Amino acid sequence: MEGTKSTDVSSKDGQCLSHSDVMLKVKKELSEIIQSDSLLCDLPAEITLDEINSQIALEYGQAMLVNVVRADDQVMGVVVTQSATVLDLKHAIKRHFLLKQTREGGKTHISWRYVWKRHWLYFKGQKLTEDNKKLKDYDIRNKDEVTFVKRLKEK
Repeated sequence: MEGTKSTDVSSKDGQCLSHSDVMLKVKKELSEIIQSDSLLCDLPAEITLDEINSQIALEYGQAMLVNVVRADDQVMGVVVTQSATVLDLKHAIKRHFLLKQTREGGKTHISWRYVWKRHWLYFKGQKLTEDNKKLKDYDIRNKDEVTFVKRLKEK
């Protein structure tokens, strides 16, 4: 039939594979490549394009790793560009956390507006209060630690 699309793909042995079978095969192959590569081996098997691009930007010095320390002493390694602002860091934390929750099968709907109302990001005793201020202006560099602290009520 001309004009119709076929979603089936033939394998090496001539069998037709469905789209889902092809996707599983591609994911398996990609996982094997990632695990065998020395630069990418610390990335998860279910990697996203954003994570690959972030890792490449880190290797070329176009991005930096900011370690965000939570109240329960868990450390999240978040990648942001060299010219990132506090708001960019907040968005990167959100992406990192949502991806982690999705992979672990946890709750994925979180009110980030509520989170930022109730918590501050701190670096060396100073609050990162201005969303449009660059991280470099706070003297945050590659592999520095930013602390995620609950806000106290102001009277």
